[in-house]
Amino acid sequence: MKDLENIPALMQDIGEKARAAAADLAFAPAETKRQALEAAADKVWAARAQIIEANAKDMEFGREKGLSDAMMDRLMLDEARIKGICDSLRMVAAQDDPVGAVMEEWDRPSGLHIQRVRTPLGVVGVIYESRPNVTADAGALCLKAGNAVILRGGSESFHSSGAIHACLVDGLREAGLPETAIQLVPTRDRAAVSEMLKMTDHIDVIVPRGGKGLVGLVQREARVPVFAHLEGIVHVYVDKEADPVKSLAVVRNAKTRRTGICGSAECLLIHRDIADTIGQGIIRSLIEAGVEVRADAELQTIPGTVPATAEDWGHEYLDSIIAARVVDDIDQAIAHIRKYGSNHTDAILTEDDAAAERFFQRLDSAILMRNASTQFADGGEFGMGAEIGIATGKMHARGPVGAEQLTSFKYLVTGDGTVRA
Repeated sequence: MKDLENIPALMQDIGEKARAAAADLAFAPAETKRQALEAAADKVWAARAQIIEANAKDMEFGREKGLSDAMMDRLMLDEARIKGICDSLRMVAAQDDPVGAVMEEWDRPSGLHIQRVRTPLGVVGVIYESRPNVTADAGALCLKAGNAVILRGGSESFHSSGAIHACLVDGLREAGLPETAIQLVPTRDRAAVSEMLKMTDHIDVIVPRGGKGLVGLVQREARVPVFAHLEGIVHVYVDKEADPVKSLAVVRNAKTRRTGICGSAECLLIHRDIADTIGQGIIRSLIEAGVEVRADAELQTIPGTVPATAEDWGHEYLDSIIAARVVDDIDQAIAHIRKYGSNHTDAILTEDDAAAERFFQRLDSAILMRNASTQFADGGEFGMGAEIGIATGKMHARGPVGAEQLTSFKYLVTGDGTVRA
């Protein structure tokens, strides 16, 4: 039984076991990893009643803690969402194994043959908040990429994450892989997070997945390298050449499908030439859908809007709220996004190819979209099966982080008694 009082010793033990498991996983056969994930999916589905029961405890904890409706939605599991977890596990299982894939190879005049091949990162630490499905997504992707993973879920999802984690361990056991390949920190004590951030001997990279407070803490205090995942301050710019029907559908979906996810639109920018036509229609549609539209001075004439303040620009609401303003042209929209965005996801709605190209060239968000809902900013929707998060930094991984992004590479150099002159 682990000593849950001595957090440094607990985390040291978890780290040592993860490092040992990573050594085995680095050369685990692709088929064995696939079997583990398929078995885990079967176990999750078989245990769905128990997982929902565990989730009910977390939902009660969340209500007592006063979580917002959006956070409660992130936390909630029902049979449909559990089926989604199983589907994601199977999708990751079915993907090509990235480990050992030859990225590039070439011959040198010296007679050397050089290959650059994908290799696991080693041990990944994932620190996340209320979404219990991250337990399965992160566990599956790390395993697929040959990495051991240490999962530290949020206090809100403690019971749900534990129930899902047990299924992942069952899958590892059935496939004959180390059960310590996927470990869940068994305490709500925040001291465990502080320990993870300085475990340079045992963790190769930390992935924070959560709100600004969590990510900021990790970036400030981590001695382990971090895949940055900042806020999703997502902008949608409606260009003067936007199609009115497409724009209405896309903006409404981008804001209202699920307001509590990082791909939810938080700011609407409308070209002046269509503010009184397409723009008004979009805003009225959002208000009808129950969205609070915090409008600039020019859009406040639309009934039902509320005045925007300076704090509304660059704000991640994760709620049924959106900021809206008129811009003179595409360059003013780009300038606004550069100033207030978080390099996560931004979209342009236009039928003008030149405008779309300008938007794509002059912004450097991890994901840029044209005529598509920002709710597609998701590894599953990108064909990755799942994601461990969306990285907004510029080192190593950007955008949705799937199995391939959880690898590094090494060089394999082959000669034939070759010596250097």
